Amino acid sequence: MRTSVRTDDRAPIRVAVVFGGRSAEHDVSCRSALSVLRFLDYERYEAVPVRIARDGRWATGAAIQSAPDDLAAVEAMLGPPGSVFDALPALRSVDVAFPCLHGPYGEDGRLQGLLDCVGVRYVGSGVLASAATMDKEFTKKLVAAAGIAVADGVVLRPGESALDLTPATRDRLGLPLFVKPARSGSSVGVTRVDRWEDLAAAVDTAREWDDKVLIEAAVIGREVDVALLQRPDGAVIAGPALEIEVADPGSFFDFDAKYEAGGAAFVIPADLKPSTTAELADTARLAFEVLGCRGLLRADFFLVEVDGELRPVLNEVNALPGLTEFSQFPRIWAAAGVSYPELLDRLLTAARG
Repeated sequence: MRTSVRTDDRAPIRVAVVFGGRSAEHDVSCRSALSVLRFLDYERYEAVPVRIARDGRWATGAAIQSAPDDLAAVEAMLGPPGSVFDALPALRSVDVAFPCLHGPYGEDGRLQGLLDCVGVRYVGSGVLASAATMDKEFTKKLVAAAGIAVADGVVLRPGESALDLTPATRDRLGLPLFVKPARSGSSVGVTRVDRWEDLAAAVDTAREWDDKVLIEAAVIGREVDVALLQRPDGAVIAGPALEIEVADPGSFFDFDAKYEAGGAAFVIPADLKPSTTAELADTARLAFEVLGCRGLLRADFFLVEVDGELRPVLNEVNALPGLTEFSQFPRIWAAAGVSYPELLDRLLTAARG
């Protein structure tokens, strides 16, 4: 952890670190923000914490000029909660914003639209790309139109149920299936279905988080992630591929596997042929371009065997991936020799243009 404090008189770059939020990923967001605040280079930056409570109220604090010990220390610096309008002066006072929000109301373009309206530059994609990457239906449609392989699936819209799946659709998708909210992350509300009689309950679970539900055919293959960074000159570079090895071979990379110790292991770099690694990076960059992303992206793939070769099938993308020091995105770049403080600096420098 870096605990440096500025020792010169140069004006620091003020960064609004926005975290919390109204989604199911509130706690993950807080962990991401704490990592950003702990590893930010305070010789160059100062941080203005901006917390969004689960009920949507906003609270801001005075500038932080050294690394906090824990989240409680950050929250102790915050003023009383109020409306988003109460937070606007703090947002307008910064040079750049760093959204550490995951899921709806933070990763889906709504916060990005607010920042655009008040004229604050920010880390990550803009409104349209954020909305498109948050909605798995539209992600799949856009990348598939560009020739990227995706899992076969169907969407249940409000008012539709599992009973609306025709026998032909069931035959086409087969079993097992994965049922997930169309606009959520961290595998929240995701169920693996191995029997048709369990499908309705899985749809109900997904609908606890979103009224639009995605039902996908299972793709059997190795799970590999690719992390992308965009340089200030616009070039997009890929880090080494990361392979996920779930501890329970009969399970999948669900919420518990992601955030509980021992739930999964990450292998970086993944043991792949150079040609496969290159194809993964090229496919991730194509998705980045097609979706109109900016700054960063994590693209999650399955590698399936076709005619003796491994081919990538895009599972989903994440425009604001988890940023705890143990998350995939920072760990990929650490394996590439980019320290966490340097990673933050690269993201903030690119965001400022």
